[in-house]
Amino acid sequence: MEKIFGPGGVLASHLPGYEPRPGQRQMAEAVAAALEDPDRGSLVVEAETGLGKTLAYLVPAVLSGRKVVVSTNTRNLQDQILKGEIPFIREYIYPGLKALCVKGRQNYLCLYRWHQYRAAGQNELFDDREGGRIAGWLMETEFGDRSELQWLAAGSPVWQKICCQQHFCLGNDCPDGSACFLNRLRREAAKSDLLIVNHHLFFSDLAVRRSGYGEVLPRYEAVIFDEAHHIEEVATTFFGFSFTRYQVLDLAADVERSALSELAGSKQKQQAALKAARAVSGQLEQFFSLFPPEKGRFPLDDILAARPDIGSGRDHLISGLNRLADAMEGLAGRDEPWGQYEARALDLAARLEAITAERFSDSAGEEISSVHWYERREKNFVLSSTPIDVADDLRDTLYAMVQSTVFTSATLSTQGDFSYFMQRLGLPEHTGTMSFPSPFDYAGRSLLYVPDKSFPEPNAPGYATCLHERIGELVRLSRGRALVLFTSNQAMDRAYAALRDSLDYPLFVQGEASRHQLLSRFARQRESVLFAVSSFWEGVDIRGDSLSMVIIDKLPFEVPTDPVIMARINRIRALGSNPFFDFQVPRAILSLRQGVGRLMRSTGDRGVMAVLDVRLFTKGYGRRFLQSLPPSPLCRELERVETFFAEEGKQHEPG
Repeated sequence: MEKIFGPGGVLASHLPGYEPRPGQRQMAEAVAAALEDPDRGSLVVEAETGLGKTLAYLVPAVLSGRKVVVSTNTRNLQDQILKGEIPFIREYIYPGLKALCVKGRQNYLCLYRWHQYRAAGQNELFDDREGGRIAGWLMETEFGDRSELQWLAAGSPVWQKICCQQHFCLGNDCPDGSACFLNRLRREAAKSDLLIVNHHLFFSDLAVRRSGYGEVLPRYEAVIFDEAHHIEEVATTFFGFSFTRYQVLDLAADVERSALSELAGSKQKQQAALKAARAVSGQLEQFFSLFPPEKGRFPLDDILAARPDIGSGRDHLISGLNRLADAMEGLAGRDEPWGQYEARALDLAARLEAITAERFSDSAGEEISSVHWYERREKNFVLSSTPIDVADDLRDTLYAMVQSTVFTSATLSTQGDFSYFMQRLGLPEHTGTMSFPSPFDYAGRSLLYVPDKSFPEPNAPGYATCLHERIGELVRLSRGRALVLFTSNQAMDRAYAALRDSLDYPLFVQGEASRHQLLSRFARQRESVLFAVSSFWEGVDIRGDSLSMVIIDKLPFEVPTDPVIMARINRIRALGSNPFFDFQVPRAILSLRQGVGRLMRSTGDRGVMAVLDVRLFTKGYGRRFLQSLPPSPLCRELERVETFFAEEGKQHEPG
């Protein structure tokens, strides 16, 4: 690795602006050792921003001689790897590298559905411009990847009619099987050394393998997870299951559309299919209308016990789904998709029954392993069964199947301790861990501001007013250029309403445009302010002085009434541990570290991190948060912030 990462190595010779960093080389050596010797078990590496961790794991992965999957959480990181690191590695380090990005099947065009769509359009009088452009694209595309159609709107109804979907796949019976883009992709994936996927696809594959119904990805020997702090939540999604209003409505609409277009010659069969589809739609709406109207996520067991009429509505809906499946049976000998419709109806009936079934422990003292809950959204309604703990699932699937696993992210530890991360993912105590701090000059180029003791705690009277006033003061001192992060939509909306008329800077708020558009405007308009929640706490990578201040309203503790969080808290308490300190505080620390990490994205960046929560000093656990934050000078006076920005022009670039 010295020949690649050292002062006179390949990277220093061919990568513009490259600065050799001992931590990057050490990480690469550790990853290489983990891939070379499966007996070492897993490796956990925390590499903060600026270290160059992507090359530190890609280079040893490529040189390992093993088939390696690299799994990321975001498409941005996938694009960076495919368009930046992979071409460089192929040119200067490993010319024969075969690397491929594999996405979820809905990202690829289904030739069978495409031909069905075009055939149906010939009998209709409409201008299908999108279809015409797609037809031209199909003459040149290799894998039918939707991302190549940059002109196609994100919610294009045309794509929904022609993309690959599991329940429309004809498998070996497909007349377009030999030319199928997915089949071509799988053949190339089997021949590739390195596969780039996202966490959702990876755990979808793992869940399919566990069920015994095949696989999404070809066999691999090792997996490297980047952005690994997301793994528990993604794994939770795929090791559980759900039943949604949209799933049933989509099925009913598909049956109705196919019946009208394909059964015109058999009125009796057509009417039977239409009747069953329309009946299940009505039973669906009746069932969900029995639940309380409040939006949010709630425990399912409680409402089922309190409202026995929900059980009756469920039984009617299950019967309706079974009757819909029966109506498809007489059509099974005809062209698909009738067989798929039947399978979907039976699967939905089984899911609904499993989620709403009364649950008992198998034996005395045995704990229930999953939490059942429902969520009412603006237009959708979801019933879910979620595992309380995914550690056992990961032990039984991932660790038992893969020879080597590497986990890396900028935020995996609290106070330098990896216990929380390893316990949640079921990693043994002897798992190797490494931590590399950011090479950025936090001490000389940043400031951490926390209000003084006169500032109220978040639950105290007057906090909202003081919060809004302090945000306004800080934004004026930084002359805009601020990303203001909130822990809830309600807090963001209130702050925006309170400040939009008093701040003389362009204000952007999450929800008024797409994420990409908001970040582009914010970066382009130098003295602007962006109000945001949730996803903007991470993945925002704006370099330069357009982002010179990150303001966080309060410590990001999750709502303890969320059914899944509540179940995990109760499980930890039942095991004799303290859920607040062992679960809630570590999760909040990791989220806070992600939030403040938006400030310093390059060696030339400079700015202030402001956390407007005095519990950092008034509560004992505050010390744990402070010790987990970057090594920035700490201040509690606005005058110090004012001085920091006044000295901005006097700062010199390092070097």
